[in-house]
Amino acid sequence: MAIHPIEFRYGTPEMRSVWEAENKLQKMLDVEAALAKAEAELNLIPEEAAEEINKKASIEYITLERVNEIERQTNHDIASIVKALAEACSEDAGEYVHFGATSNDIIDTSQSLLFKESIAILKEKLITLTKTLLELADEHKETVSIGRTHGQHALPITYGMKFALWADEVHRQIERLDACKNRLCVGMMTGAVGTIAALGEEGLDVHKKVSEILGLPPVLISNQVVQRDNHAEFIMDLANIASTLDKIGLEIRNLQRTEIKEIGEKFDPEKQVGSSTMPHKMNPITAERICGISRVIRAYVTPALENNPLWHERDLTNSSCERIILPESCILTDYILNLTIKLLKNLTFYPENIEKNLNATNGLIMAERFMAELTRRGMGRQTAYAIARKCSIEANKKNTGLADVVLLEDEIKQYLSPEEIKEIMNPHTYIGSSVSIVNNVLKESKKWF
Repeated sequence: MAIHPIEFRYGTPEMRSVWEAENKLQKMLDVEAALAKAEAELNLIPEEAAEEINKKASIEYITLERVNEIERQTNHDIASIVKALAEACSEDAGEYVHFGATSNDIIDTSQSLLFKESIAILKEKLITLTKTLLELADEHKETVSIGRTHGQHALPITYGMKFALWADEVHRQIERLDACKNRLCVGMMTGAVGTIAALGEEGLDVHKKVSEILGLPPVLISNQVVQRDNHAEFIMDLANIASTLDKIGLEIRNLQRTEIKEIGEKFDPEKQVGSSTMPHKMNPITAERICGISRVIRAYVTPALENNPLWHERDLTNSSCERIILPESCILTDYILNLTIKLLKNLTFYPENIEKNLNATNGLIMAERFMAELTRRGMGRQTAYAIARKCSIEANKKNTGLADVVLLEDEIKQYLSPEEIKEIMNPHTYIGSSVSIVNNVLKESKKWF
């Protein structure tokens, strides 16, 4: 019976398949096979033994059931795999399984293979998300809306700016993930304390050869484990990605609020139910799920950092922790990436509300423009600011339009005509260089992929 929501509610088939027990077992068998092959090439074990080990190092021969059966007796996961592989080999080939290696040579190297597969899936979806945001940025680069700071109406902005800003951030997350991959995904065959003593003079050659066979760069130095600053960096990168997705989800949730309702999630009125008791509800459940799960991913940063300081050349405190945080971080990050792509591809816009909110303050949002125009016409900036502020406070107090108050100010009449004031009040003509900025992002993005 399923217990964890990852088993039945959260996650995608492609990322789950990376971290399922059978694939993890196969990756460890791949490392054992690469070790035997490397040792045979360096004349440390018979070539025939290496061939047999490579043939049998497959879940076709080494079943999870058999490994688990042995582990119930040995209480050691890697020793169980070694025994299962050894007994599956014909002749005396099994005698050469795992020669010169320690458990974490197999665990850490196989995890590097799992990380490579996970990062490939995540990167593909990050690219899809970036492209989706760029398409929205291009489509809405002239969709003028109200910008908000501190939750208050500030100045006009465009929806294209929002989407381009997010696209640029997601692209940075891709760059971080690529940089992390180069440090994280390494091969290690360095023995019990990192000295490779059991393999003698050929130790370093075996270490390098195993990594080469598996398509991994060899770790430069280790003790019994690849150092966990690499793993912590990976979890922090996933947490950073989750925070970006949280940011996007949070903004969409806010903009879908009843009193704002500028954009929102697609809602199927024929099938979808928003509430079990309130028939009218259409809730931002996808965005809320993204925000909620991002909290779980970020929470794994602390244990990942605590896994780095281990006793001497290594203890076991990281192991049980990593069995939880590594697969869950990857699966949950991939899941909310999927949700975010789906959310953005089906985003609903409410143009009439965008326009209504843009003009909700009766022109108060144009106070900065009045100040700037007065300064350009020769009034001192401080004086212009004081006048614009005075007019804004009066307009807000009287609940009237800013233009109505401005037109009565004699000082302003010396600098601006009624026609010019009317033009200044148009928020659609006060978006600065936003279109050019979005176009610059779109142009620069052609170099990203």
